[in-house]
Amino acid sequence: MLLVIDAGNTNIVFAVFDGEKLRGQWRMATDVRRTSDEYGVWLLQLMARENLSPDKIKAAIMSSVVPQATFSLRMLTRQYFHTELLIVGEPGVELDINVRIDRPREVGADRLVNAVAAWQRHKQAMIIVDFGTATTFDVVDDKGDYIGGVIAPGVNLSLEALHRAAAKLPNVAVERPLQVIGKETVTAMQSGIYFGYVGLIEGITERIRKEYGKPMRVIATGGLAPLFAKATPVIDVLEPDLIIDGLRLIYQRNAK
Repeated sequence: MLLVIDAGNTNIVFAVFDGEKLRGQWRMATDVRRTSDEYGVWLLQLMARENLSPDKIKAAIMSSVVPQATFSLRMLTRQYFHTELLIVGEPGVELDINVRIDRPREVGADRLVNAVAAWQRHKQAMIIVDFGTATTFDVVDDKGDYIGGVIAPGVNLSLEALHRAAAKLPNVAVERPLQVIGKETVTAMQSGIYFGYVGLIEGITERIRKEYGKPMRVIATGGLAPLFAKATPVIDVLEPDLIIDGLRLIYQRNAK
């Protein structure tokens, strides 16, 4: 079995694959102060609920945008699963994708993993919209090459900034309001965030398509993707756990 780790700025996702079958998936808040033992005790308890033994884990792979968490997660796989952690972005790890931008090393590992998985599934030019801490738009051309993208503030990040900067505005949850015109402060804020991001998605994808000049598929992924995928016709496919499957594919390529 394979242990997959996606370490993001907001959450760390752990998943276990038995071949191509996903056996379990769990999420915890990112905290760089956590030790390998804290990860280990938490993860082993959740695995036990799914009748997954740590002895069955024979390999591990990780994508991370949080360098401070790498040491503890590497020690987790050594101490609790007796395997070395393969880390996307380290020398020798092949992604099987060409990165055709000015500074390839600056691209987040998570964005490239998404591109690998999306190309494997769709084999056409596409825009991958990832609703994470940041809302990113990653562009893959019709040859399967990563050619760039767009980075915007994430939905929750925008809500938090609005709450902090305006003393009288409350901290609200991200929800789809029943109507655009809010009748009080909370629904007005929810409308601004929700429909504002719908407009962001539609506007940026339209401009990317126009600039690229050929048909493109739009794929939504990330934690808040299900909330926005049905709000606009420009999103063609919802694949909320794209990065998890991408890590599995990258491990299979490197294991060979």
